[in-house]
Amino acid sequence: MDALVTDHLLLGIDTGGTYTDAVLFSETHGVVAKAKALTTRHDLSVGIAGAVDAVLAQAKAPASAIGLVSLSTTLATNALVEGQGGRAGLVMIGFGPDDLKRDGLQEALGTDPVIFLPGGHNVHGGETLLDMTLLDEALPQLANQVASFAVAGYFAVRNPAHEQRVRDRIREMSHLPVTCSHELSSKLGGPRRALTTLLNARLVSMIDRLIGACEGFLKARGIYVPMMVVRGDGALISAAEARLRPIETILSGPAASLVGARHLTGLDNAVVSDIGGTTTDVAVLDKGRPRLDGEGAVVGGFRTMVEAVAMRTFGLGGDSEVRINDRGLQAKIDLGPRRFLPLSLAAVEHEAAVISVLERQLRTAHVGRYDGRLAVRTGLPDHLASGLQPQETALYERIGAVPVALESLLTSTLQKATLDRLVARGLVHICGLTPSDAMHVLGRQDQWNTTAARLGAELAARVKDGSGKPIAPSAEALSEMIVARLTRQSAEVILASCLAEDGAAIDPAVSLAVDRALKREPGIVAFSLSLDRPLVGLGASAPVYYPAIAAMLGAESSIPAEAGVANAVGAIVGQVRASVTVFVTAPDEGIFIVNGAGSSSRFLDQEQAFASARERAQGAALASARGNGADEPALVMREEIDAPEIEGSRKLVEARFTAVASGRPRIAHT
Repeated sequence: MDALVTDHLLLGIDTGGTYTDAVLFSETHGVVAKAKALTTRHDLSVGIAGAVDAVLAQAKAPASAIGLVSLSTTLATNALVEGQGGRAGLVMIGFGPDDLKRDGLQEALGTDPVIFLPGGHNVHGGETLLDMTLLDEALPQLANQVASFAVAGYFAVRNPAHEQRVRDRIREMSHLPVTCSHELSSKLGGPRRALTTLLNARLVSMIDRLIGACEGFLKARGIYVPMMVVRGDGALISAAEARLRPIETILSGPAASLVGARHLTGLDNAVVSDIGGTTTDVAVLDKGRPRLDGEGAVVGGFRTMVEAVAMRTFGLGGDSEVRINDRGLQAKIDLGPRRFLPLSLAAVEHEAAVISVLERQLRTAHVGRYDGRLAVRTGLPDHLASGLQPQETALYERIGAVPVALESLLTSTLQKATLDRLVARGLVHICGLTPSDAMHVLGRQDQWNTTAARLGAELAARVKDGSGKPIAPSAEALSEMIVARLTRQSAEVILASCLAEDGAAIDPAVSLAVDRALKREPGIVAFSLSLDRPLVGLGASAPVYYPAIAAMLGAESSIPAEAGVANAVGAIVGQVRASVTVFVTAPDEGIFIVNGAGSSSRFLDQEQAFASARERAQGAALASARGNGADEPALVMREEIDAPEIEGSRKLVEARFTAVASGRPRIAHT
């Protein structure tokens, strides 16, 4: 290791859907070393080990030089975008079936079970009697059908007692993970809080596996230092906290990329677009800071109660499914939102199996419905396949660790729907043609198996459009069409994000004016558009995609040298931040109730109630920040008092006292 870089090194790790990145970072010298390894979903520690061992070797640094580890991930975001996650049971306390129709809760629940229990509280924390009879009757059977539970109680943010009692009963009888809504948000709005809790419960096993894999690897290398995880707002939390609240890691990767972009480019004003394998994430840097979405992060079409950067996530990436619509006179190509395992990547580990299927399909005279598509297990542990229906189990057993052609796997349309459900559960990958394969055909990427990519493109090029002609004359021509489509779709999603920030109700995907501007079509009326700030392209494939995207948008292109590991850089340069809100309400004249950060308290004096609320919020925020590893956290206090004047006197409706404690994480000094 360079003699200049002798201070403690910080290790940043980003686990994405395709790659796991690692950087060694010095607070005085910046990025010391960087490396990538394929994300190994069957055992995440393998990919982590590959990336971390590579950066240590590159820096010629011993493991003992590491003083802090910080992890960012897109796994939770990807899972929600792709509709994946473990099966969860939802317990609603004090709610009824009609509440499922609000805030997209019914849609998010899908076929997962729900139980309604009498109980809950009012706005001041007063309780309605809790009855757990229905829960006790259902639990023995439910415990074998779900991987986790979500509990949401009426006004639980004012009094969490019923959620806690139900949580304890479920843990006692099922020994499964349980998430309570009051642990995730202090905001009102029961159905959306229930939705957030449900999504959290589905992500528990995934994030637990990731953190466990990272901890296991670090322990095996003798690295005993604090471990942090990036939250969706870019702040850092302890690994233990992330295990309890994995929902807070949605948009972890995108948030880390924003922090990394600011650090790597020094730009105060920019549009930041991060292209990964599964998603493209777009956000705006304004005066050096990303805007937080006060309404809650939207991921996979669901608005959660998780505070996160105002980042828009689209199902578009290098590994997006190539969808060919051959019904018109000219075939149209669209990409995403599903992620496929690229044929070129599937053939890295299973070359003979993948290439033999593709070559056999090319030798046939007719074009098959499932040409160029195979299925393979993702390698998740068997216990995560709990609750499968008989037809799902039967199909799952026919899919193994080696890719098998869909044409031999699916014999009916019903089986296709069954396969889609297995994919949604994260149990099966579909291998197929992607933009990454197209880039291999064109020689712009070469890290995987080019032969498989070319065979897949040749198969797809044979598809006939409505006029009876093949949609492309060659694999190269089709690949150019796919890359052009990715450029155009990327430009549209970046424009959509920027227009939304400007408050303009224009959909770039359907606007004829935008279409003419992007195509630079001549006309008596000339349309043009441009961004008012640079476009920062991030992601491993940013250098091959973003110059063309920036040119289409009339923007200056900025692609930092460390664009491929910006997330890992962002993971290590962030701060711990803890926010706690305590409420004061007045149910009757002269009575003041303090709720939040502990049990309810009753006061007869408003100022005493306010002083207690401030003290509670400050103490809880500092304790949370320190518990998450902050070193000497600083405190900021915000107060909002809603007390309108009624008939000449002020009447307290609600007072909110929010304390925010922040600081850099502690670094181990060995």
